[in-house]
Amino acid sequence: MRKLLVPILLATALGLNSCSTGRAPLTQQDKTGRLLSPEEAYRLGKLKNKPYVIDGKLYVPMDYRETAGYQETGTASWYGQETLDQHNNQPTAYGETFYPDKPSAAHKYLPLPAIVRVTNLETNASVIVRVNDRGPFVGNRVIDLSAEAAKQLGFYGKGTAKVKLEVVTK
Repeated sequence: MRKLLVPILLATALGLNSCSTGRAPLTQQDKTGRLLSPEEAYRLGKLKNKPYVIDGKLYVPMDYRETAGYQETGTASWYGQETLDQHNNQPTAYGETFYPDKPSAAHKYLPLPAIVRVTNLETNASVIVRVNDRGPFVGNRVIDLSAEAAKQLGFYGKGTAKVKLEVVTK
């Protein structure tokens, strides 16, 4: 019984946390309004990387220090263009405004924010994106890109592509 207590308490706390309707203030900027790099945000303790629950599944984001050299291969999709009312100008999980016409991305486990090079393995086209949102939560996809990033990678019309992700560190 005692072994079950910790997971139950964690799930309850996460569930209550996800019920909150208020958003934290934007924390990716310094006092002058300048966007912070992921390294600066980590150093200043401004990363938003708490575990979260989607459709009953617990996701635990990586610690920023674990991402050096991180690579992943899988299916990418894109979001935002066809559902402008739903996504455009809405806050991302990191608190930034989502614009489908700017390169950005969503990932389930990378810390927010993260800078990632995404390469289309079919065309070798690549784009650098800022991961500032959570997802994709469809099938076995590894990253969700903005419409602009999908266009730059050449799979906007196709909808998905096999890609390689590489975390870029400065």
